[in-house]
Amino acid sequence: MIHMKSKNQFVCQQCGAVYAKWVGQCSNCSAWNSLVEQIVESASGAKSAIAKGSASGKKLKYVKISTITPSDAKARLLTDFKDLNTVLGGGILMGSVLLLAGQPGMGKSTILMQICATVAKKHNVLYVSGEESAGQVKLRALRLGAESERLSFAASTSANDIAKTIETGEFDFVIVDSIQTLAMDELSSAPGTVSQVTNSGNLIIRAAKSTDTAVVIVGHVTKDGTLAGPKVLEHLVDVVLNFEGDRYGGFKTVRAVKNRFGSTNEVAIFEMVDTGLKEVENPSAALLAERTNTDGSVILATLEGNRPILVEIQALATKSNFGYPKRTASGFDINRLNLLIAVLERRTKLKLSDKDIFVNVVGGMKLNDSAADLAVCMAIASAVAGRKLDEKYVVFGEVGLGGEIRSAFRADQRIAEAKKLGFLNAIGPATVHDKFVIPAKDLRETLIRYVK
Repeated sequence: MIHMKSKNQFVCQQCGAVYAKWVGQCSNCSAWNSLVEQIVESASGAKSAIAKGSASGKKLKYVKISTITPSDAKARLLTDFKDLNTVLGGGILMGSVLLLAGQPGMGKSTILMQICATVAKKHNVLYVSGEESAGQVKLRALRLGAESERLSFAASTSANDIAKTIETGEFDFVIVDSIQTLAMDELSSAPGTVSQVTNSGNLIIRAAKSTDTAVVIVGHVTKDGTLAGPKVLEHLVDVVLNFEGDRYGGFKTVRAVKNRFGSTNEVAIFEMVDTGLKEVENPSAALLAERTNTDGSVILATLEGNRPILVEIQALATKSNFGYPKRTASGFDINRLNLLIAVLERRTKLKLSDKDIFVNVVGGMKLNDSAADLAVCMAIASAVAGRKLDEKYVVFGEVGLGGEIRSAFRADQRIAEAKKLGFLNAIGPATVHDKFVIPAKDLRETLIRYVK
């Protein structure tokens, strides 16, 4: 028999590192004031069991892999959002567990209620909330037209009760909002701690797999946008979805950062309207609808996942009133902006040390594309010189430290999107062999020739 002995330890709520005593900063992830005291159970007989050299378990039941039915052969729950189905690899797979994370007010509860409205037409659905009352959820359901006899609601923060309900097999689809509010009866720590999040998630996942129930778990995010709680939670689930964008307006994107049943290169783009979230069928046209061709404005052919999009890059340059010039970027990495400004000063002889420079990606988009370099450089040069780029051009290409224009990923898709919206030419890397693309080899020559 294994004798249990209680002891206290301090666990980091950001990375799960364990300490014997409290410290102000976690040495593993550098987070401040993230250690929480927890009571743990230690097995004093574990070492003696290992020393005996004999396993106490029983033989596993196994099957020939040739007799197993592939997961893709199972039914999938389809939503009304075509692009979201693509992000999920064709829909929500029965028996899968999804983790949806996003900033407060982004629209997580809205999109989940809209998904429930679609799935509840043919399947039994349960919406479990540990944060809202039945009346609050009812108001959202009325606003989104999600009322259905197959849609049920329960308010609970007990992971044991939720898992037991899933194990009954009464529901095909279950929403759990959110994992940070749940607690297991067997643990004394507070909801949201590492032990509670890990064990509650594990309990719900086992229940979902045993009954072939599709489950979506909502997760909170930290102030820097990463998923709150232990990293092990992301490893446990099948799919991790990130809900990103500007909470007050602009486009919102849903992308999979982990997907066992599909690609992680797809993205779904939404906008919030009175009736809920609506898919944007042609984001390029929507982003360029209000554009005026002024100095500092350049059209970039970029990619959101595998999806080509044309966005407007705006730059503004003003004389600095202080000794240290200010650089600000919205939707673009500030470190990359500082690097490109240094390349412009060194390779093109532009004087930027006495100017404040502001760069904005229109529509609330956040770029993570190295091929945006050339468009940003041309927008800055256009703003500083007070000259325009002809509105018939789109731009893409990576800029090296020597001022050379380097190749871009999936150039053919960028070109096809530009042609579809009526642009006549693209200024891009010389490595792209297409008559539509005007080859650009050097940054200085490109600016002299096309910023007029």
